[in-house]
Amino acid sequence: MQLVDSRDIKAPPETVWAAILDPEMLKAAVPGCESVTGSVADGFEAVVVQKVGPVKAKFTGMVTLSDIVPGESLTISGEGKGGPAGFAKGGAKVRFEPIPDGTRLSYEVEASVGGKLAQLGSRIIDGFAKKMADEFFERFQQAVEGPAAVAEEAPEAEPATEQKKGWIKRLLS
Repeated sequence: MQLVDSRDIKAPPETVWAAILDPEMLKAAVPGCESVTGSVADGFEAVVVQKVGPVKAKFTGMVTLSDIVPGESLTISGEGKGGPAGFAKGGAKVRFEPIPDGTRLSYEVEASVGGKLAQLGSRIIDGFAKKMADEFFERFQQAVEGPAAVAEEAPEAEPATEQKKGWIKRLLS
């Protein structure tokens, strides 16, 4: 499975670059991540719980950063073993480009699976891998920009919340 996309993050390139190297930011960005330990130089060990179709597994694996050009690009590679469920491995070539409002983060993701996971079929696996990549970069963007920027982008969500509160209040009164 291959995926090419980009995101515009409302933060200076230096901030985005520092965040991609921070294990706590990576933990916040990886869906289902329980822990991330390690360093940029030695690689990170991660524990992730995910459900792919009917298969739920706890993956333990290594994530390494390579081809590092400070402030410009890097490659994130990872491989995880999920016991009887099989394994997953993949990588992302990530580029950082300054834009007027912040940083354009462009990425090319490639992923593959084996074992029981591979038996689910390529449509399920490709859909899951795309969802994971999109969710990772969405969560990463939210972690870097902070909750204020997310609230600014989604003002239409607030009136619905207030409507819901009013409805719940009326129900309880």
